[in-house]
Amino acid sequence: MVRLTIRVDFEPGHALGPGKIHLLEQIDETGSIRGAAAAMKMSYRRAWLLIQATEKTFGTPLVVAAAGGRRGGGASLTDLGKRVVGLYRQIEKQAGKATVRSAKALAHSRHSKLKKPQKSAKNKQS
Repeated sequence: MVRLTIRVDFEPGHALGPGKIHLLEQIDETGSIRGAAAAMKMSYRRAWLLIQATEKTFGTPLVVAAAGGRRGGGASLTDLGKRVVGLYRQIEKQAGKATVRSAKALAHSRHSKLKKPQKSAKNKQS
């Protein structure tokens, strides 16, 4: 199976890829940073650092979190957070469609029984 993975690089030090997008999707699904982190088998601190990195990249929050307490707090995506996830998935889908033939050929190349290059006569004399 071949899968195309997309990472969008902005200016140096700012990137958006499948890990951050998956984290945002998990936050949206679980309603919790801690729940999203657990679902992805990462620490809460790591999840929080990734969220901060996305906020730095976009210059505004993609996640809003409510403090814990009796009701347990929670987290949700901002409108921009939902838009970023949607646009990323759209880019991923479009890129996948555009590269399907080449990706299949590349995958097939992994399993081809091509002969190893022969050493030339010149190299054999050395």
